[in-house]
Amino acid sequence: MKNAYSQSLQEASVGQNRSESMGRVSALKSLLVISIGNAMEWFDWTSYAIFSGYLAKNLFDSTKDQTALLNTLAVFAVGFVARPIGGVLFGRLADTRGRRYVMVVTTVMMAIGSAVVGLIPSYSHLGIYSAVILIVARLAQGLAHGGEGATSYPYICEIAPARSRGLWSSVVFGAVSVGALIATGLGASLTHLLSSDQMLAWGWRVPFLGGSLLGVYASFMRRGMAESKVFEESVNSPKVEKAKATQGGRGLSRAAVLRLVTLTAGASVTYYTWSAFASSYAVAVKGMASKDAFIASLGAQLVGLVALPICGALSDRVGRRTVCMAFSAGFIVLSFPLDRMLSNQPWTLFVSQSVALVIWAMITAIHPALMSEQVPTGVRATAIGAINSISVAVFGGTAPFLAAYLSGKGVHYLFVSYVIAICAATFLVSWQMPETKGISLDKV
Repeated sequence: MKNAYSQSLQEASVGQNRSESMGRVSALKSLLVISIGNAMEWFDWTSYAIFSGYLAKNLFDSTKDQTALLNTLAVFAVGFVARPIGGVLFGRLADTRGRRYVMVVTTVMMAIGSAVVGLIPSYSHLGIYSAVILIVARLAQGLAHGGEGATSYPYICEIAPARSRGLWSSVVFGAVSVGALIATGLGASLTHLLSSDQMLAWGWRVPFLGGSLLGVYASFMRRGMAESKVFEESVNSPKVEKAKATQGGRGLSRAAVLRLVTLTAGASVTYYTWSAFASSYAVAVKGMASKDAFIASLGAQLVGLVALPICGALSDRVGRRTVCMAFSAGFIVLSFPLDRMLSNQPWTLFVSQSVALVIWAMITAIHPALMSEQVPTGVRATAIGAINSISVAVFGGTAPFLAAYLSGKGVHYLFVSYVIAICAATFLVSWQMPETKGISLDKV
């Protein structure tokens, strides 16, 4: 009987280990699918910034180059106006119907928006209506993008092992970097393979149409993802019902809301300054050849991509606070030196952008974990969607336009000072925030 009992325990243990192994395999597959979708969305988002010069000449009055570029960047910022709305609406939907459902819908919306941008007739054919169509498409993508951030952040953190949540969290922006990297690589390839006239005529449409096809593929892949168990187990929890009664996270303290807004501001303004806009700035202001700028930026983004998982894993060892303070201090000290290094020589863009993206990786790798570890499960997607989208819209979406405007006025140093001020606020918030690495999300 004793042997039978021991055998029973052994079989039960084997079954449990097998179940845990299958659960981990399912989580890893879901992680891969989420990464594909995130890469697709940010491929399109970055393509807009990279090909903004061609969009300006095709969809606006090309007789006024500077005004057309500023109008194109203004539409880029307009896309962020819809992000908070999408974050709240889709976040609420994710907290009621589930994470997987929302992530399929947002991917489809982004794919449709990309197709519309790629097929818009030029200004010479439609006049101002070309810009109107572009604005509508970017607003739709902004809604989807806000919902994607609201949902993918908590989803990945909820399926991740607590002891390595920082590392898993880094996959979100690893996918973002891959998307941006592919967009930059495609830009470099197109400008090398096509003439200037071909790029202006139709080459700029290629990334948007390609992004649309990738979005359709990603949406089908996401339909097979597993739902977050943390979400499923919390749906009928009394604690969650009480949290939902706070109407989307208003039960969070003002200090917590301010902390999350500030952390997001630091991450977003440095990203849009050094990843999405750096190459365009080098070409338009410093006079760097566009082909050389694309290649230099491509190399720098590879460096930033490698840094992301390292920074995520580091936060699982030393804590979130330490890594966030290192990020803030890095930009406070190096923003002006990196900016002054940039010239018309490609190596200056590679070096300055590489250093900046390594520093940026410190906070961005763990951003989903930072957000998820401070918001209750029942309102996690709603609160993250609202806070993240508003902060990114205010600080990230306006960064390229503000940089271009101040540079055109000959006071670019004011923009660099602005970035430093935001990072100083991020440092103070990081210094005072509680340490959250390794906590259980169902107990937040």
